[in-house]
Amino acid sequence: MKNDLLLAAVGATVGTAYLHESEEPSCFAGYLVRVRPDISKVLPRFLGYWTQSAEYWAQIRAGAIGSTIENFSASRYKAMIVRLPPPEDQVRIATFLDRETAQIDAFIADQVELIGLLAERRAGTIESVFDRAVDRKPLRNTIAIAQTGPFGTQLSATEYVSGGTPVLNPTHIQQGRIEVDNDVSVTPETAAVLSRFAFVVGDIVLGRKGEVDKSALIDETHAGAICGSDSMLIRPDRWTNPRYLWWFFQSVGAHGQLERWSVGSTVSGLNQNTISQIRVPYGDENFQALCVHDLDAEIGELDAAIVDARQAMMLSRERRAALISAAVTGKIDVPSAA
Repeated sequence: MKNDLLLAAVGATVGTAYLHESEEPSCFAGYLVRVRPDISKVLPRFLGYWTQSAEYWAQIRAGAIGSTIENFSASRYKAMIVRLPPPEDQVRIATFLDRETAQIDAFIADQVELIGLLAERRAGTIESVFDRAVDRKPLRNTIAIAQTGPFGTQLSATEYVSGGTPVLNPTHIQQGRIEVDNDVSVTPETAAVLSRFAFVVGDIVLGRKGEVDKSALIDETHAGAICGSDSMLIRPDRWTNPRYLWWFFQSVGAHGQLERWSVGSTVSGLNQNTISQIRVPYGDENFQALCVHDLDAEIGELDAAIVDARQAMMLSRERRAALISAAVTGKIDVPSAA
């Protein structure tokens, strides 16, 4: 019913709260805890804001338990300590936060929209550059090697160590860049055994399972890393500019082909045979160099704008959280409504 507070009790979302402010009847799932505020003591809106405060989350982190899945029972929620100001102060704080968070949320929404527009422009720019090509070649005619990573007994997760030679899977590719996980690595001895799966400068790591739209270009920093079982090592031939081919893998056209040629009953995947069917817009060395120059410049500007927008969103969310925490715990003076 209206003013009920729903709190996640199980899993990664433990502590996440939702205040039901609608008169419309609703049901709630078994992994949620329903709290019905005593309106003679607490304003539901104030309590809703309190569940977004640092004080609330500190108690969640201290009380969450679980062997594999975190859980926070109804009895633990009931035992939480809430510092309640007088009712009139609760109203003033909630009204203040309604106004301030609405402004912050509107700004964040604007940044989300901006990022969407920039992403569309980015995709369109990449497509327009490759549309210049008059030739299309099968990928197999532009590469020297296409190889899946080790799997099965060749490399198991039990062989992973911390701080060794990185193993690269699609989860380590973010926005076309590599972000290694130090705990997903192997010893130098294991890396030597798996040397045929090692990347060299100019190789491309491509997502092979599920996330076939992810790829990154190997530079000096990541040379020597091992191709993971969910990835594929692509090595351009001597006539193909590695950065040109990597930019192609960033395109909507490439993503569509990769998805089309992915095979699998439960999880889509690529192999040496299917990847060779991909057709690549192609040109001579000068054409490739010009495309790379244009894409580096134009996409670089768009990516910088996207980074700025994401940074603005992050700072706004931090400001929102800090404002709520300070207001509900009395750390700032909240003005009365004008």
